[in-house]
Amino acid sequence: MVRTSITLPRSLKKRMDEVDVNWSAVFRNLVREKLERESETDLVKAILINERLRRKAPDGWDSAKVIRKWRRRRL
Repeated sequence: MVRTSITLPRSLKKRMDEVDVNWSAVFRNLVREKLERESETDLVKAILINERLRRKAPDGWDSAKVIRKWRRRRL
């Protein structure tokens, strides 16, 4: 574990001190949940970008021919 600190208004800290709660655990869970939501958001964005960029191949287009052509050019 690593230690980090946050800055809170004095009034909020005073209210936190009045209840018996493991605030470290609360903040850890909040950060974990936020990171999970962000990760899901990134995945959704990537899927949407991929869908926008996809195109249907023209009629008669042969991917195998194109691959062979580029492989021959490498040699």
